[in-house]
Amino acid sequence: MAEEIERQQLVLVARKPCFGLPTACPSCLPVYVYLRLAKASFDLRFNLIHPDSDQIPYVEYGEYVAYNNEKGGVIESLKEDGVVDLDSGHPSHDAVEWWAIVRSWLTDAAMYELWIGSDGSSAHKIYFSDLPWPIGKILHYKQARLVKQLLGITKVNVEQKEAEIYRRASLAYVALSNKLGEQNYFLENRPRSFDAILLGHTLFTLHALPEASTLRTKLLEHSNLVRYTENFKTEFLEAGSSSSIPRSPHEPSSSFTPKRGTPPNWGTKPKNKPKREKTEEEKTFKRRAKYFVATQLIAILVFLSLLGGSDEADLDVDDDDGMNYDD
Repeated sequence: MAEEIERQQLVLVARKPCFGLPTACPSCLPVYVYLRLAKASFDLRFNLIHPDSDQIPYVEYGEYVAYNNEKGGVIESLKEDGVVDLDSGHPSHDAVEWWAIVRSWLTDAAMYELWIGSDGSSAHKIYFSDLPWPIGKILHYKQARLVKQLLGITKVNVEQKEAEIYRRASLAYVALSNKLGEQNYFLENRPRSFDAILLGHTLFTLHALPEASTLRTKLLEHSNLVRYTENFKTEFLEAGSSSSIPRSPHEPSSSFTPKRGTPPNWGTKPKNKPKREKTEEEKTFKRRAKYFVATQLIAILVFLSLLGGSDEADLDVDDDDGMNYDD
């Protein structure tokens, strides 16, 4: 398959760029970094219409597609299928404990800051800024509620959970800083998939989170981790490469679900047709339709506000269910 890849173009479909990053999505950045570290030639495209999809990011070429929500994620799929394997010839067990630290403690901390511990401006810009305001607010509320459930946060234990999340993040940064030392990469001083995961996290933390971010402040305490991140940014992002520059910063992917017959020009606008005068009946119908949509939207918002109260009560009751989300 690797030989076939050389003859075809890999396509990474991610969420849009912002904050000076090629994509600011914390799930998409590691995949982008992985392909850059592997020096793979790929085309970067953006999907703007499914902000809450867990399939994004995904990589496709020809009939092959590696989704974020399958087989342990895009990077694991690319390695397992022999498409792009940075760890080829090197055992993965030597990095197990480091993978666990990043994928549990640091991922939890970034998720908490993005959806709960900040004003929500970063999340809005990354995921919802291209959507109508009401839809964006509803989706943001839904995701924040889900994150609280995943992290086991309730009204009763929110301060305790926050302190635990930041304590673990601090320990993780100390351990990673000691391990990195003055090397350019973590394992055998050569790029590995672990570097892609960590660099995705540090790039997101330094550039996408607000300056007042607690997590960002803790990362800035470790100069070698900052140097490690900025060296990658200078070499691979600021230098640029025609193979990874998208056609347009606002151009969505050619398809959201590849190989399912979506027309390739679904993002283009149809040509304007001559307008005709609307009848009085049509005007009345349109006016009533607007009123109907408005009342339905108000009903949804009221329902969600009531649902939020009942959910928090449920979480309080289930607070001692023993859930553990560490990897």
